[in-house]
Amino acid sequence: MIWPGMGDPTKRKQTIKYLILTAVIGLSVATATTLISAQLKGDSPIYDCINDRDTKYKISATLEVIIDKQKAEIPAGVGITEDCQRALYTLSNDGVIYAEWVEEFDFEIGQFLWMWEFPHRDMDQSKSKVFVNGIESPDYISTKLVDGYHYRAEFTSKAYDTSKDSDFLPPDV
Repeated sequence: MIWPGMGDPTKRKQTIKYLILTAVIGLSVATATTLISAQLKGDSPIYDCINDRDTKYKISATLEVIIDKQKAEIPAGVGITEDCQRALYTLSNDGVIYAEWVEEFDFEIGQFLWMWEFPHRDMDQSKSKVFVNGIESPDYISTKLVDGYHYRAEFTSKAYDTSKDSDFLPPDV
């Protein structure tokens, strides 16, 4: 069987050159992307484990998450696996978030939500809010974590039916 472009010797050389050039460009782009993303991540506590680090900066704060007017439980062990403990983590399901790093770092609520794998894309961001010690934060999920503060994140899902709040039917049991 003769493959297309392989019968004539000049077409064969052109086809092989084209395939080699495409492979070189593809490998170059993949290598450049890997190197650039490694540089951008740098020494970020969001991606690194703190198991073997001397963490001098330690804070804790409480977080309460409300989804569609119902309290959501923050699970224990967020950020902790068998091999790795991340800089943002929970030890129990009481809503206390711990953050540790080798130096002072501006941890954000959104970084914890990302580590928790919270379905933020399913939420209506125009109706969702974050409160810090009872005051609404203009920074939404970019709100910085401060030691000892209480955070309340109220999310409304895109699929939430607001008519349930105004009708006169009995509540779902």
